[in-house]
Amino acid sequence: MDPQVFEDWMMYILVSGLVLFMAFIVWDLAKKSKAGRYGTLVLFFALGLGVLGFVIKTVVIASRGGL
Repeated sequence: MDPQVFEDWMMYILVSGLVLFMAFIVWDLAKKSKAGRYGTLVLFFALGLGVLGFVIKTVVIASRGGL
């Protein structure tokens, strides 16, 4: 396997794992702090914006030819 292909696969797999782990941390934080339904929604919305930013950045870079 080409090292570049391996690095690409691992980046997507490991970043996805990190996002899932962060979602677990936010859920646990909301549960332990008794944030309630609205507070939990706000916490996950903030996490979702960060993930959305990463996805948009990846799409923009890929569409520009990998600059």
